[in-house]
Amino acid sequence: MLITPAYAAPAQPAGFELMSFLPMIVIFVLFYFLLIRPQQKRMKEQKAMIDAVAKGDEVVTNGGVLGRVIKAGEQYLTVEVADGVEMVVQRAAVSGKLEKGTLKAQR
Repeated sequence: MLITPAYAAPAQPAGFELMSFLPMIVIFVLFYFLLIRPQQKRMKEQKAMIDAVAKGDEVVTNGGVLGRVIKAGEQYLTVEVADGVEMVVQRAAVSGKLEKGTLKAQR
C-alpha cells in the first residue's frame, strides 16, 4: 500500500567495485606517507638517541631540566643539574641531547 515494490538495480560495470573504494585507498596512502611514516621515523631516531646517551653527555629532560649525565644505567640516568645536586630520571624522560659546553654557557 504505502511501500512501493523493490526492483532489482541495473547491473554494474565490472570495475565499479574497485572504483568505489579508490578514494579510500588514496586517502590511506596519503595518510601513510604524510603522517604515519614520518612519525615512525622520528620515533626511531628518538629511541636511537636515548640509547646512545652515555656518561658525560649533556641532556634536557621532558620537563625542561638541563643537566650532565654522571651515571648511566640500563633504565635510569643520574643527572647532575647543579653543583652537588643530582636527579635520577628514566631514560625515556630525556627529550634531547645538547652540544658539549651548553651548560657552561647557561651558568
